[in-house]
Amino acid sequence: MNPGGRAATTPLRRAGYRLLGPVFDYILHLRPAEWPIMAAHTVLGYFLAVGVRGALAGERLGQAGFGLLIWVVLLNGGTLALNSAFDRDEGDIGYLKAPPPAPRHLALVSLLLLAAGQLLALRFPRGYALAYAACFVMSLAYSVPPIRLKAVAGLDWIINMVGFGTLTPYAGYAATGRQMEPSHVLVLLAFLPLFASLYPLTQLYQFDEDRRRGDRTLALILGMRRSLQLAVVAAVVAFTMFCWAGTRAGWGTPGAGPARWVGLALAAAVWGWVLLPWLRNHEGMTPAAHQRGMYAALGAWAVTDLVVILAWGLYT
Repeated sequence: MNPGGRAATTPLRRAGYRLLGPVFDYILHLRPAEWPIMAAHTVLGYFLAVGVRGALAGERLGQAGFGLLIWVVLLNGGTLALNSAFDRDEGDIGYLKAPPPAPRHLALVSLLLLAAGQLLALRFPRGYALAYAACFVMSLAYSVPPIRLKAVAGLDWIINMVGFGTLTPYAGYAATGRQMEPSHVLVLLAFLPLFASLYPLTQLYQFDEDRRRGDRTLALILGMRRSLQLAVVAAVVAFTMFCWAGTRAGWGTPGAGPARWVGLALAAAVWGWVLLPWLRNHEGMTPAAHQRGMYAALGAWAVTDLVVILAWGLYT
């Protein structure tokens, strides 16, 4: 019997267990499938800071790359593993299908990763180190009893809005040491309501398991219909703020051209394509269908990141 039990169901997982044995369980609970999403959102801040041309020239790339590694693997990976250590899920979880049982020392390993990241973050500009510290504290408060804000509807939402929505791209920006422009502040703040839209969508397919565990998640309190209505309203607020940021950046001046506005409209349309049919059809959807909807929303998030990088980064 392999160490991962039912979790070793793919060739990649089987290879991981052959190579690392039970240690591979720890790596799976860091949820590396989520790292590209986290990395892309962190890199957005780097592109805002130095611009696309600066990024292509490798401006401050070494420092930003090291900061990216710390943020994605140690902070984010450690946070997700800490969450797994206390949730002890049996069904699919975000970015990890058929998870293996949480290893005995997963909580300790997670805390060591988070603490190591904080020590390394002290080598970076003050803004990056403070952003890491804030997320470190929020990670503990989110997952660890007796506080466990994950189980408190509304507070779980706010923590993720701040941590992933805004502080993650801010970390990519702050790692460069650049002073932030006013329109860039608005861009990063716009990701607060955008993540407010995304977060309840990540909970809809876990209704039964969260209810069984006694967690009072935001989606459970609101119900599916209101969660989806909230997602639609929050996405509208987010794109209104992106438009405000574009106006502050001078997109409305003569000669600016419509390309950036078209890009924002395209990203907004992708969100509408995901959310509106979901809201209309949610009553007849299975948990698997809700999970597919979550991944579609993550795709819309990726499109938005790309549009923001091009719309602001090409002109920085």
